[in-house]
Amino acid sequence: MLEYSALESSSKWKSLPSPPGFSKSSTASSSRAAAKKPSASSSTATYDALKEKRAWDVAIAPAKSLPMQAFMLYMSGGGVQIFSIGIVFMLLLSPFKNIAGMNEAFAQYAPSNSNPRSLTTLFLHKIVYVLCNMLTLAVGLWKCRSMGLLPTGTGDWLAFESRGPAPDISLL
Repeated sequence: MLEYSALESSSKWKSLPSPPGFSKSSTASSSRAAAKKPSASSSTATYDALKEKRAWDVAIAPAKSLPMQAFMLYMSGGGVQIFSIGIVFMLLLSPFKNIAGMNEAFAQYAPSNSNPRSLTTLFLHKIVYVLCNMLTLAVGLWKCRSMGLLPTGTGDWLAFESRGPAPDISLL
């Protein structure tokens, strides 16, 4: 067995000052502070505040990933190829999947005194989450329009137009 107490008293490093932010008196006071238990209500409130902050991170996550998705759309090109169609399909499908699984995404961040699967729990967070996903959907639809996949012109609807009867021409 090694005896470390003898090493501390005869150490050649003993004359060095303590590192910044460290002192032997602070370690003693921190051990006393650690012995005191914080109240249960304050720790629950702190934990709920931390969970709410994490819920905001989840709520704005779709908006944070939007620049990377826009770059991927730019790099896929404007033509109608399988690669660009796949990226656009992924971009259009992900907001619907995210909104469908919204309650599960926010369940772990619900306050301790509420139902985690309720729609009204973290309501503002969920509204922001839906809006960020709608923004992602709007970028996907813009890309579809720029690729010519959305019927936006009058020529796109010619198949549904009916012609009237031909006018009668009478010769006098």
